[in-house]
Amino acid sequence: MPLRGVSLVLLLVAWLPLSSHAALSDSLFDAANKLYEEGKFAEAATAYESLVQSRQVSAALYFNLGNAWFKSHQIGRAIAAYRQAEQITPRDPDLRANLQFARNQTPAPTLSPSRWQRWLGRLTLNEWTVLAAVALWLYLLLLAILQWRPNLRLVLRTYVLALAVLTALLCACAAAALCGTQFTRAAIVFAPEATVHYGPLAESPAAFTVHDGAELRVLDQKDEWLQVTAGPRRTGWLRRDQTILLSSKAPSRTY
Repeated sequence: MPLRGVSLVLLLVAWLPLSSHAALSDSLFDAANKLYEEGKFAEAATAYESLVQSRQVSAALYFNLGNAWFKSHQIGRAIAAYRQAEQITPRDPDLRANLQFARNQTPAPTLSPSRWQRWLGRLTLNEWTVLAAVALWLYLLLLAILQWRPNLRLVLRTYVLALAVLTALLCACAAAALCGTQFTRAAIVFAPEATVHYGPLAESPAAFTVHDGAELRVLDQKDEWLQVTAGPRRTGWLRRDQTILLSSKAPSRTY
């Protein structure tokens, strides 16, 4: 269900907030949209956030929130909102364009998704699981047919082998998607500049510096510190209150 938003890359077109495809009667959402239209982007972001906090979420809400934060020059918060929307509608072209545009505003170092992760993210975990299950059942059905009609063995052999390979690949993709959503946490920096230390102490030597919008993989957590990485030889500890820690599960839609 594509979002009818305005892409950031279309710089000559004014940004407009989205309307959810379902009927929206919530006055807070309407009020937030009005604030956005009036150019009060920070106030609009706060209003959208209140809906998120009350768990009245949708892809449209997160998309609008990302737009409002971006227009408020809060790149990290915008990226976090776009990524939340991406968990609900991973293939929306406007969302993907705005997310990439926001990412381009962030100076290095940041841990951007690999080509494999971007390809895997074209489908949700549920979609990969359904495809793998369908392929498996078709494979089992072909095996049953061969048991029932042995004379078709030569005719169906190629199909059986091809379906076995496809099932294995889809199961591997589903497993990779599961690992990516359940066992990998991401931290989005929203501070203008943050220092990553070698240890979980403010007195520890500085390892490197990250900026607003940096996306980091979380390796561990100790008290108010996160162990993060921005790639090979770029690992250290960052204060938790300088980041937005993304949930590994897709938000539940309520409208």
